[in-house]
Amino acid sequence: MAFEITDSNFNETISAGKPVVVDFWAPWCGPCKMVSPIIDELSETYAEKVIIGKVNVDENDDTCVDFGIRNIPTILFFKDGALVDKHVGAISKAQLAEKIETLL
Repeated sequence: MAFEITDSNFNETISAGKPVVVDFWAPWCGPCKMVSPIIDELSETYAEKVIIGKVNVDENDDTCVDFGIRNIPTILFFKDGALVDKHVGAISKAQLAEKIETLL
């Protein structure tokens, strides 16, 4: 299961020393429901190497504003605490795994 990221732990999470993948989602979002099992599965696959988490956009306004999240799902990729990639919309498991591999 992916790690729950909130406004209060976001900065600490992206500065944890591992690459970080953040899925911005909402429970009412159809495409988010398609991506969610992929995020959960890859969070287990890469558990030792990458932090993979989810931000509920309905509950974490500050982080959404900070990163200009206007469409969901949006997936942000961080390395060494810096944003290095962004994907908006649904994504396949293979595509997401490829993007994660580039963080390693």
